[in-house]
Amino acid sequence: MSLDLLIVLVAALWGLVTGALLPRAAYRFSAPAGAEWRDRCPREHPVPGWLGRARCGQCATDSNGGNGGTGTIGGTCSTGGNGSTGGTGTTDGTGSTGGTGSTGGSDNSRSTDNAFYGPGTAVLATVTALVCAALAAATGTRPEVAVWLLLAPVGVLLAAVDLRVRRLPDPLTLPLAGAALVLLGLTALVPEHAGEWTTAVLGALALGGGYGVLFLINPAGMGFGDVKLALGAGAVLGWYGWPTLMLGTFAGFLLGALYGGALVVARRAGRKTAIPFGPFLIAGAFLGVLAGAYAA
Repeated sequence: MSLDLLIVLVAALWGLVTGALLPRAAYRFSAPAGAEWRDRCPREHPVPGWLGRARCGQCATDSNGGNGGTGTIGGTCSTGGNGSTGGTGTTDGTGSTGGTGSTGGSDNSRSTDNAFYGPGTAVLATVTALVCAALAAATGTRPEVAVWLLLAPVGVLLAAVDLRVRRLPDPLTLPLAGAALVLLGLTALVPEHAGEWTTAVLGALALGGGYGVLFLINPAGMGFGDVKLALGAGAVLGWYGWPTLMLGTFAGFLLGALYGGALVVARRAGRKTAIPFGPFLIAGAFLGVLAGAYAA
């Protein structure tokens, strides 16, 4: 077995394990903008910790005893906080317009176990594994692959939360940017790396500043959470240089535009309907890093 293939397999396993730990965090962070992070399941049982499956043992016990109910909830989105929006909409301060998420009812795509209350473990684990494997395949044995594997689960978590409640939590976006710059700075000291830490720093400032300008020009179309997320995205894209930064930025806007256009064509949204832009910013950064890694 070649070393490159071994790295891909290890990366996929890492993605499976870390992705399987994300559902509970995704549920707890998926609170309405301006509200406290969730610490109870939909039936008001305490949710212990932040990592693991989104499944309540007490709800399972009640269900087995004949007192179970429906255990899935999407959350309610509201204006305020540090959210994320795409397209146009109305915001208050640094937040984003939420609208209403899906609440109650049975989730037929999930297990019939009513104790589940958050996103599916299989979905998040599979997505994270695929992302990690792709990054490892593109980067190979270069030392920055460790940075991409550490940051990837956080990106998947951010995308999952933003899709659910149109909110990009500060405890995730700001540490992501700081960790990216620190880890890439350490990687720059290791031989055989393929990027430049200086352009990573400048990329973070450039993309964060660019999104900040867009927010100031049109606060209704850009949440301040997107600005903070852009700092981390700019750092990882800038590592491989300015062409990679521009490619990843363009890819994010293109994906967001295509998604919004598809919703309009399907008559599921109007031109002024707000959409979560964080997942597309993250997807654009992912595609940019893949291209930069292959070209390096």
